[in-house]
Amino acid sequence: MEILKIDKISVAYGNIRALSDVSMTVSEGDIVSLIGANGAGKSTLLNAIVGLVPLSDGTIAFDGETICQAKHQKLSTDQIVKRRIALVPEGRHVFADMTVEENLDMGAFMVRDQALIEKRKAEMYDFFPILGIRRKQKTRSLSGGEQQMMAIARALMSSPRLLLLDEPGLGLAPLVVQDIFNKIRIINEENKVTVFLVEQNAKLALKTSSYGYVIENGRIVLADKGENLLNNERVQKAYLGA
Repeated sequence: MEILKIDKISVAYGNIRALSDVSMTVSEGDIVSLIGANGAGKSTLLNAIVGLVPLSDGTIAFDGETICQAKHQKLSTDQIVKRRIALVPEGRHVFADMTVEENLDMGAFMVRDQALIEKRKAEMYDFFPILGIRRKQKTRSLSGGEQQMMAIARALMSSPRLLLLDEPGLGLAPLVVQDIFNKIRIINEENKVTVFLVEQNAKLALKTSSYGYVIENGRIVLADKGENLLNNERVQKAYLGA
């Protein structure tokens, strides 16, 4: 079943077109990856899904409901989040002077049930034990990997059905990246959260994904099963160093 449908969208910043006629779908329960070079339009696409950048053409639908539409934004970002879509932005964007616990509280800012918030925080501390240990520490004191875990936990506090991840491995050591991706698999398989993933480490992204897309200069140029893209000669030469 299709949970996300992106239909012929374009995004422009002034005279610069960042996305051109992009169409793709994400099926519920899948991990889908989007790979491409820096500046190809990957982050713009994720930001468009949550209404942070306006569409100049096309529509985006979530669970059969149009949430973004060209010319006039269909829903505001907070209304989109209420539909249970969560974005972990590139660079994490943590609240550095807040504690880990306060950051998690921010992730649940639309939840009114305090008991439910406390339950979800306990679940996050169980899932990411280091966050439980550091819950009273200022976020700026965490390592890059710990901050990334916290950014993911913060997004999960809203109990999303669709989790958008923008470069979760950026700037992290290989072992930390592997740990983050193991957590992403668990979130998908055990928590039943659909994942749409942007990642520079194309090999790891495609290995993790059931399906993948390749974007170049704002256009989708390839789409296939993750394993097929791993074996695609064009992908190997451009993104896998083969």
